[in-house]
Amino acid sequence: MLHHPLYYVNQGVRYRKLDVILTTNINKLGKAGETVKIAPGHFRNYFMPKLFAVPNVDKFAYLINEQRKFYQPKEVKVAPKTEHQKAARRLENAKLVLRRYIKIDTELRLPVDKHEIISEVCLFSPLYLEPENLQLPSPLST
Repeated sequence: MLHHPLYYVNQGVRYRKLDVILTTNINKLGKAGETVKIAPGHFRNYFMPKLFAVPNVDKFAYLINEQRKFYQPKEVKVAPKTEHQKAARRLENAKLVLRRYIKIDTELRLPVDKHEIISEVCLFSPLYLEPENLQLPSPLST
């Protein structure tokens, strides 16, 4: 049975599509960051609670673009071997001073682990030291 087109005039919201920006890749719909049209009820009941999409508003579009800039992979510059050798010479002659509170005798309240040593070394060296390259069987507690 066919209905007259003016029959649906009062039900315009039901047949209208909503512009949304996808935050994740969804099969058969689009990739993250794309603007697509979906039904308002589907957005309200499925996409919005699971944060799969946000409304296509200037505020959300700006936030998505800023996130995209922040999470894009960055190029890592590899320093020439001469810089590594210079840094190794500096580390050979370096003294590392970490100030800690002592509990009793020579026992520290908080032990010193690899990450603290690496962060202190990186303060005076331009190179980043990987935690796997530092051999410390257990945290320093005395």
